[in-house]
Amino acid sequence: MPAQYPLPVFHFRVEWGGTRIGFSEVTGLTQENQAIEYRDGSFMEYSSIKMPGLRKFSNITLKRGVIKADNDFFKWLSTIKLNTVERRDLTISLLDESHNPVMVWKAINAFPVKVEGPALKASGNEVAIESIELAHEGLEVQNG
Repeated sequence: MPAQYPLPVFHFRVEWGGTRIGFSEVTGLTQENQAIEYRDGSFMEYSSIKMPGLRKFSNITLKRGVIKADNDFFKWLSTIKLNTVERRDLTISLLDESHNPVMVWKAINAFPVKVEGPALKASGNEVAIESIELAHEGLEVQNG
């Protein structure tokens, strides 16, 4: 049986409901359970107990190179009006060498909270990168 190696991070796909889905970086695939501390005055121990509390999901940040006349990030951000926004489900897939999903993260009801344009520098020698930060209501992890 061949050795099992960890998967590289550089081959992935993002499906987000936009017209262009090529991203150079994805961060924030984090979820946690917050701990609740409690202590009753009659506890024999002089410390609190800890129990599981609310689940918390980090914002997801997507980065990509700037393309002329592609304003999808800003268009999505501009859908926010008072208490309404266009929400989208995101699917982020880590791919194998045959382009098949190996691990899949699904973010539910995502919406933009921040759009950042590129850092401009007269002596720079790199691609102009823009980013979008998304809040969401849940993150499911699945095998491909």
